[in-house]
Amino acid sequence: MERAEFLNKMGLGAMFALTATCLGSCSKNATTPSGPVDFSINLNDAANLALGTTGGYVIQNGVVIANTGNASYAAATVICSHEGERQIVYKSSGSQWYCSAHGATFDINGKGLNSNGSKGLTIYKTSLTGSSLRIYS
Repeated sequence: MERAEFLNKMGLGAMFALTATCLGSCSKNATTPSGPVDFSINLNDAANLALGTTGGYVIQNGVVIANTGNASYAAATVICSHEGERQIVYKSSGSQWYCSAHGATFDINGKGLNSNGSKGLTIYKTSLTGSSLRIYS
């Protein structure tokens, strides 16, 4: 049975239910942040010890925060723009954001470096005051 014939036999109600379900679960809106980001972390907290080393990173509040060296930090959404996977990490070799799901790569400023990263990545600002690191939109 062909798709058109199947949909005709099922009727408009079934077609709408199938379409609405797919549109709801397949939506790419999940790849964008749901609001502004503004939080601070204490670099002395045990949960943030990885940030004491160049190349180290932590994930908090849906944000990947990385130590890029010389007391500099970078932050990006953990949600990849390719297919919405929550698998963005920081790779110190090359100073890049990387999605372990499909290999999307992004430069430190969020620019896509391959076809899977072509949509770019949301980047956040950081501000260091003493041992408090602020991450914000």
